[in-house]
Amino acid sequence: MKKYDFLPHTADAKFVAYGKTCDEAFANCAVAMFSVMVVPETVKPKIKKLLKIEAEDLESLVYDWLEHLLVLLDSENFILSSVGRIVISKIDEGYLLDAEFTGDTISDDYDILGFVKAVTYNDMEIKEKDGVWHITVVVDR
Repeated sequence: MKKYDFLPHTADAKFVAYGKTCDEAFANCAVAMFSVMVVPETVKPKIKKLLKIEAEDLESLVYDWLEHLLVLLDSENFILSSVGRIVISKIDEGYLLDAEFTGDTISDDYDILGFVKAVTYNDMEIKEKDGVWHITVVVDR
């Protein structure tokens, strides 16, 4: 199964990430977003990060997940290599995401293709169809 596809969009980047589980689709969202900026497969997994976030629904959770990754990019020049572990759990207040991922800092070793400025709720959709999760996201670049 492919991880993601890019969809036509006038100015921004729009993608749909896939997964056999919701967790896998969330991980593939992160990879898709960073593939707008760099080729994630070329990023060395030098730095390991842990992140736990809560949100009231899955749309807010995917938004917060990707936004936290952009904050790491802006504050630490962190670029994603891969998501090693991600677990999404239903909790009383909504959902909890617990993730471990790796990456590196921006350097001359990497070809930067551009930058994502923000995640949006525009056209966001999360659905499960025939055993495959689809998460559609538009990011502002």
